[in-house]
Amino acid sequence: MSEPVFRRVIAKLSGEALAGPDGFGIHQPTVDRIAADLAAAAALGVELGVVVGGGNIFRGIEVSARGVSRPTGDTMGMLATVMNCLALEAAIERQGKSARTLSALAMPEVCGTYTRARALAALARKQVILLAAGTGNPFFTTDTTAVLRAAELAGEAVLKATNVDGVYTADPKKDPKAKRYDRLTHQEAIDRDLRVMDPTAFTLARENRMPIIVFSIREPDAITAILRGEGRATLVGAA
Repeated sequence: MSEPVFRRVIAKLSGEALAGPDGFGIHQPTVDRIAADLAAAAALGVELGVVVGGGNIFRGIEVSARGVSRPTGDTMGMLATVMNCLALEAAIERQGKSARTLSALAMPEVCGTYTRARALAALARKQVILLAAGTGNPFFTTDTTAVLRAAELAGEAVLKATNVDGVYTADPKKDPKAKRYDRLTHQEAIDRDLRVMDPTAFTLARENRMPIIVFSIREPDAITAILRGEGRATLVGAA
């Protein structure tokens, strides 16, 4: 077994990834597959945090057009991420790997409250940490959360799981002429308006020289392949 490329990473999963073919809600076979991949990644000796979106259950930005304020809608979206993290935590534990959900919004009856010290202690115990509720603030995406947590927890990279095998010049599902990048700088991703992550996340990654590896979560054992340096992906990094 090859040595992992990184020793501590934050993986970013969209909520839609957990919906699988259903497109909405939690598709248990898909959750179990991703959980097995995460458990295998942790078995490599990698200290692993996971930020999960909530779009499979609720998108806060969508209700702002229906009379709900953006801050309230974003808070509702944060609650959806907690549900996703709890589902993923249970699935990881069924794989025989210890996991712990930590929420940026305090809800002690449900899960632990995120603090940097608590997260570092869990990583030191080799637990997979599920980082719920985004940053705890409206107007920030879970992409930005992933980069923020990677920076404050001394992560070596952000693993950005998507539905395609890297960053393209355009949506390859819509444009057959779209070309795939093997490597980009953070600034190039911002200047070219590549929407695989939001500009705030790219800017924060640039300021902290945090590499972002973009890959397809649809591939079998995708996360462990990336950690072994074997997966097909785009590296977004420093110049």
